[in-house]
Amino acid sequence: MPVLEEKVFEKAVIDLSKLKAYGFTVKKGVYQFQKLFMNGDFKAVININKEGKVSGEVYDTASESVYLPLRVEEMSVGFAGQVRALYVDILEDIKAHCCKLNPFALGQTNRISEKIFEIYGDKPDFPWEKYSDCGVFRNPQTDKWYALVMNIDRSKLDKTKNGAVDIMNLKLNEDEILRLHKKKGYYPAYHMNKKSWITLVLDDTLKDDEVFLHIEESYGFSSMGKKKNSSLLKNEWLVPANPQYFDIVGAFRTQDEIIWKQSADVKAGDIAYMYVGAPVSAVLYRCLVTEVDIPYNYADKNIKINKVMKIKRLQSYAPDMLTFAKLKSFGVNAVRGPCGLPEELSRWLKEKS
Repeated sequence: MPVLEEKVFEKAVIDLSKLKAYGFTVKKGVYQFQKLFMNGDFKAVININKEGKVSGEVYDTASESVYLPLRVEEMSVGFAGQVRALYVDILEDIKAHCCKLNPFALGQTNRISEKIFEIYGDKPDFPWEKYSDCGVFRNPQTDKWYALVMNIDRSKLDKTKNGAVDIMNLKLNEDEILRLHKKKGYYPAYHMNKKSWITLVLDDTLKDDEVFLHIEESYGFSSMGKKKNSSLLKNEWLVPANPQYFDIVGAFRTQDEIIWKQSADVKAGDIAYMYVGAPVSAVLYRCLVTEVDIPYNYADKNIKINKVMKIKRLQSYAPDMLTFAKLKSFGVNAVRGPCGLPEELSRWLKEKS
């Protein structure tokens, strides 16, 4: 069972730069704060090391001894309970003034949450008061979920393991789900439809970039059902490039013309804007389609290609110019396959060229 300090600071990150102003002193790299309470009968001593780990004790000032009932759960009522509650209030005040508060318990989950906000502008909401660790990410335009985070015991996924862990449920293609079940870090969806959803553990078993690639796909499903943009161009395309499967940046570093999978009604002379997925999540290249319908026979566990086209790089963009957030402002909510470019976005790009 976590000690009092661990429970209070579970989702908090100490900002060491704020401790001195709050009243902490520093000795041998350890920050210490002392406070008398209950009319001076008790003294709280809180220590924070350079890694941000919090520890503390309460002393009976009359005897100058540690007040042991503080740590006894069975004595959390009556007088001992009052001492305990006031000590927790001191800890909570330190947290409020000296910490950054994270929405989730584990580091990877909070990094992913920050990335979701950076790309999509979405923060988690917590619809169940009883389950404060259950956070939902939803598409504000459709109100559909695209990610659900829960903190559960590992034994609910694997009976040979135990201990708390953050998990994320995502909606993916059914064939992709079956393939991922064979990989470490993926499980049949916990408490959700196992045909459409999958569970990922967020304990750094999987790299952040890999997790975010799946979030992008799940986000695409959350955009379905929305009225389609009627002003999409037929000769300018947004084309996804998954860096997990092909290094398009490396390819264009050595040559200006490459072959690319053709899966839409693309014609020679069309323009293809190449959207590179996570961790870039931005359009990096404007390309001219120079040749189409080239027979090609390739298949592996990730992709099947029957025909390809040739694309020639005309222009490169900085990664921060046409991010997913910018695409979203033009009505593009997902880039799951080649799709026509919105006219308004085309005009904006021409103004930037």
